[in-house]
Amino acid sequence: MITKWNFQTPTEEELHKRDKLASELGLSPVVCLLLVQRGLTTVEEVKKFFKPSLNDLHDPFLMPDMEKAVKRLNKALGNKEKILIYGDYDVDGTTAVSLVYKYLRPYSSTLDFYIPDRYDEGYGISYKGINYAQENGITLVISLDCGIKAIEKIEYAKQLGIDFIICDHHMPDDTLPDAVAVLDAKRVDSVYPYEHLSGCGVGFKFMQAFAKSNNFPFADLEKLLELTAVSIASDIVPITGENRILAYYGLKQLNSNPSLGLKGIIDICGLSGKEITISDIVFKIGPRINASGRMMNGKEAVELLLAKDVDVAREKSESINQYNEERRELDKKITDEANAIIDEFQNMEDRKAIIVYNPGWHKGVIGIVASRLTEKYYRPAVVLTKSSELITGSARSVTGFDIYKAIESCRDLLENFGGHTYAAGLSLKEENLEAFTQRFLKLAADEIIPEQMTPQIDIDAVLDLQDINSKFMSELKKMNPFGPDNQKPVFCSLGVKDYGTSKLVGKDLEHIKLELIDDKSNTPIHGIAFGMRQHNTHIKNMKPFNICYTIEENTYNGNTSLQLMVKDIKENDI
Repeated sequence: MITKWNFQTPTEEELHKRDKLASELGLSPVVCLLLVQRGLTTVEEVKKFFKPSLNDLHDPFLMPDMEKAVKRLNKALGNKEKILIYGDYDVDGTTAVSLVYKYLRPYSSTLDFYIPDRYDEGYGISYKGINYAQENGITLVISLDCGIKAIEKIEYAKQLGIDFIICDHHMPDDTLPDAVAVLDAKRVDSVYPYEHLSGCGVGFKFMQAFAKSNNFPFADLEKLLELTAVSIASDIVPITGENRILAYYGLKQLNSNPSLGLKGIIDICGLSGKEITISDIVFKIGPRINASGRMMNGKEAVELLLAKDVDVAREKSESINQYNEERRELDKKITDEANAIIDEFQNMEDRKAIIVYNPGWHKGVIGIVASRLTEKYYRPAVVLTKSSELITGSARSVTGFDIYKAIESCRDLLENFGGHTYAAGLSLKEENLEAFTQRFLKLAADEIIPEQMTPQIDIDAVLDLQDINSKFMSELKKMNPFGPDNQKPVFCSLGVKDYGTSKLVGKDLEHIKLELIDDKSNTPIHGIAFGMRQHNTHIKNMKPFNICYTIEENTYNGNTSLQLMVKDIKENDI
């Protein structure tokens, strides 16, 4: 599949703003253009972007129901009520539970936490969890990263004398559960200035309000920002506004003084001594925390994150790492089986979405498989399996297709659903599978245009190789943390050539280790092109080619050098 390169063409106005920033800040014009393209056009805005301030966090009491939530929590603590911290089994849910539990631990001797079992209970608040609360004399449940649609379950809890405070960030329905408080910045009546918080972020805002109401020092809460950073990165929420502040300070904590539990994961990932980035969380730390809920029970991830003992942290980290290894094997096996089903589809090129079902697939990895299918075929993918009496599934989407809305339009055929624009979950009865499949495929066929099924790379700027140096890199690093809505800049260099020393590397010689020059520079710059061996002959014949890439720092034996992480190669003119 040929990838389309989209070049950003700056307007005259953007170029004017770029030049103004460059003269005022003394930064590279390329970096200034990147800032302007992100809507940052004044010196003050850029300084706030480069150095976010915790003073710019929004007042938590702007969120609907926050006063009610804090009042109920204060009452529960004052009366020494038993409180249950309840959260989903993914990274966002387990970090949220850990944050709230850790913060409230000094103020209550009757705290407990609960993570539902993915297989036995499924996503969100469960009747089993409510029964657990009743059996243990719990009168207040704080639910995190779930609950916004649990109308019947909250009603059931009320009948048992159990109050709920819901902290969620998913899209609510028109009717909210009848809880004591429903904290969700996506509520239609919300005036809260930022709606893209993670589930852990909403939990943090609740604790911020609680601390404020009791005049507790913010510093105690600041120590827990490492957990919000892990949730923001893993839940793929925009790293803008308030999330940028939380992620920035969370990463600082993670790099300078991580808790024992996160230090255990950092060590087992091989990240000790390295500067941890959002990308490290997404690809190394997050998957290991997630593996606990995928393969066993998310409770173990919370136990790790709450660990107070080095040996316990090491033991739990090793256990979770083992789950991750098992998850990898399973994910590869199921992806191969899903690809085999797709190979049998008639007229695959005419299909604008993929739905695959196997009742024997492991429920814990179908979300990952859906992501892999979307990446490979560049179409929305729904992967379904059987769980108890219901078919359950995960869906992932391509740019511009709101998969949550698509699934919502089939709600009459579903037992449950939830999620975001690009990722969602659902469950349905087997007799509704065919009707759901036909309706979803028709919706995709009607709405998706061919451009959405073509892999695309947005290129921020064209660089000569001589432009890439340590000064340029230090300016780029000020734009960290990178992530959704502040993606790592992608650059393009035209007419580059092999210095004569590029070579194939990897177990199967599938990657190319590049050493490149261009017409303006004879000093080679290093790069790596994963899985692109098909271009090796062209490169070794010393023919010019075009590359697009991100720039990374590579540290080896204490020495740091710059390396191009090549995203695509074009042998011909663009």
